[in-house]
Amino acid sequence: MVRSITALLIVAFSAATPTNAFVSPMQQSPTRIPSSITHRNYGPLPSKDANMSEEERDAAMEKALKAMTAFSNKYVQNTNTYYCEDQSVPAVVIKGLAEHKVTLGTPLCPCRFYEDKEKEAKDGYWNCPCVPMRERHECHCMLFLTEDNDFAGTEQNISIDDVKKNCGF
Repeated sequence: MVRSITALLIVAFSAATPTNAFVSPMQQSPTRIPSSITHRNYGPLPSKDANMSEEERDAAMEKALKAMTAFSNKYVQNTNTYYCEDQSVPAVVIKGLAEHKVTLGTPLCPCRFYEDKEKEAKDGYWNCPCVPMRERHECHCMLFLTEDNDFAGTEQNISIDDVKKNCGF
């Protein structure tokens, strides 16, 4: 009985869903949007850096990357948490925080999908450190890991050079 209900639901969903329902806006459009104003191929960001030249944006990213690395190192120590044993994880998250700092003006969690990033940034719930991290030490991004987490390493510091190297900056 359960198997037939599952099959029925799959057939019903398939019939009601257009074949391109899961295609990102970038895949549908032949026009390429510059990567400096896109995020994970979901389309253009409401960007605070839209009027910056490429050099200005690079300088802003460098500054934000340094700030987010310093913040992360301090927060790890203050909360007695650890970085993931795979250093590319914190590096990519720190880069995402820096990108949001430049584009949105605040370090919105880069590991979530948002319908409206500016609204979420203003709301503050998912600004790093997010409310779940502050209240329960639960970091969805795996940036700040408690020592009992299977992925936690022993490091409480990451250098700006390691961040750049591990995230391709």
